[in-house]
Amino acid sequence: MAVLETSHTSLPGADAAVAQDAARAAPPRRAGRWAGVAFQARYIAEKLIAAAVVLWLAASAAFLAVHLSPGDPVTLLMGEFDTPELRATIEAQWGLDRSLPLQYWDFLTRPLQGDFGMSYVQRVPVSDILFSHRLVASAQLTTAATIIAVTVALVVSVVSAGRTGIGTRITYLGELTFASIPTFWLGIVFITVLSFQLGLLPVVGGSKLENLVLPSLTLGLPLAAVLSQVLREGIERSLEQPYAVSALARGITPWQLKIRHGLRHALVPAATLAGWSVGGMLTGTVIVEQVFGRPGIGQATVVAVTRQDVPVVLGITLLAVALYVAVNTIVDIVYLWIDPRLRVR
Repeated sequence: MAVLETSHTSLPGADAAVAQDAARAAPPRRAGRWAGVAFQARYIAEKLIAAAVVLWLAASAAFLAVHLSPGDPVTLLMGEFDTPELRATIEAQWGLDRSLPLQYWDFLTRPLQGDFGMSYVQRVPVSDILFSHRLVASAQLTTAATIIAVTVALVVSVVSAGRTGIGTRITYLGELTFASIPTFWLGIVFITVLSFQLGLLPVVGGSKLENLVLPSLTLGLPLAAVLSQVLREGIERSLEQPYAVSALARGITPWQLKIRHGLRHALVPAATLAGWSVGGMLTGTVIVEQVFGRPGIGQATVVAVTRQDVPVVLGITLLAVALYVAVNTIVDIVYLWIDPRLRVR
């Protein structure tokens, strides 16, 4: 017994040495925390730099497209009075007599100061056309359509995920239908049925909330159809994982499982799709605003293209690209909170 007791007795200072070795081998908790913060800061910086590069490339492509396209803006401005003196005056007035590098520099730097040039047709600053009631109308339409799309997609995906039967098949058919119908045709259907036949909602014009319902449904339901498909697929995939079985065994209800766990795992691909779609909604408003007669950025685009108002077209293009890049950059940064795997790298 004495021998056994001696064999199990630690030497003096041995426990302290082992503890010190273990402490040195284990990574400090604070260091790991700061490493995660450093990764997140680097991740955000990379996304912001990528966004700036995309904006620069898009602006450069627009500048080249204008200068390589056939036609002469000076001839458009002169109209029937084509004289050398008038041409020189217009070129000097609009800065078209400057070298191409200087025009390119002005094109890149002036929008940063809020200067998008002057409209050839309306003879007013392009910024007055962009940042006016038109932008507010388009922002209202895009926001309402996004709210409709996200709400409908969340409800439909959670309710139909993991279910079979006639109701689920009808849901699949409805999603396929709304995702496939062209926007202008869907708007015409809504106008014909809900306005002309049933008289429930006004057709065009106006600034009241009821005038926003039909355009928002037209723009938001196709996006909701696609989003609900992606969300449901992600939820159903998560329900097949081992942790889902364990959660059900612990007494959690299927609804709680889909909302707490399944929906969170499905948000990453859905957020990517939503970012692409919401960012591109500004171009979708071109058709919807024409169908419903809303005085927004989309309608201003059609008018500018029809009248060959190049500065307005370029201003709207830059604005659309900036909004698209901003939305997708925000979505990429939000991934840090949606996907825990990015926070532990």
